[in-house]
Amino acid sequence: MAKLWGGRFSKATDTQVDDFNSSIRFDARMYAQDIAGSCAHAKMLGKQGIIPQEDADLIVKTLKEILADIEENKVEFSIDAEDIHMNIETILISRIGDVGKRLHTGRSRNDQVALDIRMYLRHEIDSLLEEVKALRKTILAIAKEHLATIMPGYTHLQKAQPITLAHHVMAYYEMLRRDGERLTDCRKRLNIMPLGSGALAGTTYPLDREFVAAELGFDGVTQNSLDGVSDRDFVCELAFCLSLIMTHLSRFSEEIILWSSHEFSFIELDDAYSTGSSIMPQKKNPDVAELVRGKTGRVYGSLTGLLTMLKGLPLAYNKDMQEDKEQIFDAIDTVKMCLPVFTNMLATMQVRKDKMLHGAKGGFTNATDVADYLVKHGLPFRDAHGVVGRMVAYCIEKDTVIDALSMEEMQSFSPLIQEDIYDAISLTTCVNERKLIGGPAMETMKAVISRYEKEED
Repeated sequence: MAKLWGGRFSKATDTQVDDFNSSIRFDARMYAQDIAGSCAHAKMLGKQGIIPQEDADLIVKTLKEILADIEENKVEFSIDAEDIHMNIETILISRIGDVGKRLHTGRSRNDQVALDIRMYLRHEIDSLLEEVKALRKTILAIAKEHLATIMPGYTHLQKAQPITLAHHVMAYYEMLRRDGERLTDCRKRLNIMPLGSGALAGTTYPLDREFVAAELGFDGVTQNSLDGVSDRDFVCELAFCLSLIMTHLSRFSEEIILWSSHEFSFIELDDAYSTGSSIMPQKKNPDVAELVRGKTGRVYGSLTGLLTMLKGLPLAYNKDMQEDKEQIFDAIDTVKMCLPVFTNMLATMQVRKDKMLHGAKGGFTNATDVADYLVKHGLPFRDAHGVVGRMVAYCIEKDTVIDALSMEEMQSFSPLIQEDIYDAISLTTCVNERKLIGGPAMETMKAVISRYEKEED
């Protein structure tokens, strides 16, 4: 097949180079965006009188027919045509001859590629936002159901203070809420149209860039043609957003793995979201959570690959930039695979409230509340901290817990302690007295969940 750019060459490209150079095997997924961009460009060329209006109309009509044929699997792309852009144009020319050759007037593959990737990623961000929202709504449902489910909170993976499952999972809601905001912000910076930048220096044709931008749903046009074709900040930014989503899923996965272990037994994963062992019949493995945790490194690798590819490139376009697509496509595919299965795993898991409560009763999770009790009765906090530390040491020696001590034992550590301490340091009180914004108290969490439910509607 003769190359559309082959005029100055005296021999055909080596077949090995054709295969090495070609990107059609991965950029074919952008066919709809490429055709939409070409339709808008053709309409503008006709409107501006750069090509005859009847030619523009025929190009648009034929491109739409090609789109329909692609979606009906009637089109076979060619490696010889290198990429999706040249494949579409080659098919167009094969159908309408010289009229099809007019389409590329006033544009380069450089700004065409930059346009298509922006449009494709914009579409994918919209899809990702829906998946992230679905996970957030699942978390809200779990939180609403477990406002009073007391569990231990941890620091350093050591029991620290009593909280609720609602409070715990809503921490991940906050992370995912920020993830949604980041994706939305990324979309804003991405949604600027580069077409009209040409190869690097624009064009002498009287293009109406704003018309094309409006046709394609962009918020504006790029202001520097060099930057227009060489900018891939938005690809890196999206890769970072995806990496952070995976960070959050991976952290949550780690806790799911811990909670489903025999040692914790806080949850039971649904059989549909677990696997067994080929040799040990008793095993029920949290493979979904483990795979999400493992695939996180894959997405990180895409971000690192993108940054490394770009770091030494001079302006403007370089063939290295073809490497952006496999990296970002794989990152998107991985995250879109992980989000729905993780969401369903959470939605179907069973919470063992008794085990969570039992866990909160151990490890002296109410020790801080004993110190706070003493402070409220006039003892400086540092002194109260020391008193409670000695109480904990005593309990460890006696193999008991603070709230099981007799009043005589309590008062041997401080005469400020009275009978009301037992209620003050009950786990329910410990949780529900933490009413500050951000705390685990039931009334606080109810208000937060209610506000976020309205946001999600």
